Amino acid sequence: MKRLLTVGFLAIAATPLRAEEAPLSPFAGDVGNAIWTLAIFIIVVVLLGKFAWGPVLGLLKQREDFIHKSLSDAKRDRDEAEAKLKEHAAKLQSAQREAMAVIDQARRDAERLREELRQRATAEADTLVKNAQQQIQVETARAVQQIRSEAVDLSLAIASKLIQRNITKEDNEKLIAEVIQQLGSPTKSH
Repeated sequence: MKRLLTVGFLAIAATPLRAEEAPLSPFAGDVGNAIWTLAIFIIVVVLLGKFAWGPVLGLLKQREDFIHKSLSDAKRDRDEAEAKLKEHAAKLQSAQREAMAVIDQARRDAERLREELRQRATAEADTLVKNAQQQIQVETARAVQQIRSEAVDLSLAIASKLIQRNITKEDNEKLIAEVIQQLGSPTKSH
């Protein structure tokens, strides 16, 4: 403020008030005029300081404070955003690891299920094969029995026709007993 007053005083003192031939100086000539000029200048400087420069400087100070506050808020917000970004990045990496673990577990479960299904299918196929073999054995035994039965019936029919022509009733009964005994023996061995 003192500098401003000094600069203003020098500026007023250096400017000529009248267009005279001789340069005006505050120390040369009219002292009363110089005093009034100086008094008006001081009043203007005080009034400007109180009503113009004070509020302007206050507004500039408020603006400066606002800018500093905005910068500190922006820095705080940036730091918070960076912290949140790091936190989200860590969560994303954790989620990716969990997803990979879930995928790996699903693969293991699928492989285990595939193996179980293969074993179950193999067991069912083995059971079907065993059942088929047993069915074949049963059907084979039944067919063999039926063939024997038909062979016996056919043999008896042929034998009875032959016997009726050549053999007596006692020989016929003896022959039938022998045939039945012979047919019964192979069945027991099987």
